[in-house]
Amino acid sequence: MRAQLARIDAVLVQAVIAAALSFAHLHDVASAAGQNGWKAWAYPVSVDLLLVAAWRRLRTGDAKAAGWCWFVIALVASLGANVATAGLLDLDQVPAWLRILVAGWPAVAFLGGTLLAHSTPAPHEETEGQEDGPEAVPELPALPAPAPTPPAVSVPAALVEHARKVAAEHRTRTGAAIDTPTLRARLGVPAPMADAIAAQL
Repeated sequence: MRAQLARIDAVLVQAVIAAALSFAHLHDVASAAGQNGWKAWAYPVSVDLLLVAAWRRLRTGDAKAAGWCWFVIALVASLGANVATAGLLDLDQVPAWLRILVAGWPAVAFLGGTLLAHSTPAPHEETEGQEDGPEAVPELPALPAPAPTPPAVSVPAALVEHARKVAAEHRTRTGAAIDTPTLRARLGVPAPMADAIAAQL
């Protein structure tokens, strides 16, 4: 437990020292580029905050490309200030291009921080109570059942011949064709058979 605490303390001390040195270098570059007073102190804060925002985006696993892009931009700004103050840059004669970069940094940092903080992926929209699956097919109305076909009735030929005589006698007497109920009554047969005989007349 103590060894772990000692390791954590060492990491924290290292982080604080590195942050303080980087902070001071950024301040010196901003001050040399014409940003005086509180503005010179705001520059290292904006660089460090952009680094932290980019690192948090990388840790969440969302939009890693954007996280890496802004992390590299902030890291280049921090490393550039560290290298520039190591004797490679005359802080008394800062070139114009560096003044332009320092003056434009607040807009870059604001854009990066805004994109990292607010460009979250849209949540997956789901209808409450609706489960994923194939779309429900509307049910079609049931078709009416076809009328049952009466079973075929076998009619003897002699009965059909007798029915013709009865139908002819009825036409002679009444002047109209005989109907099925009358034919059934005259022959004394069931309704299905009467229908079968009427179909053959």
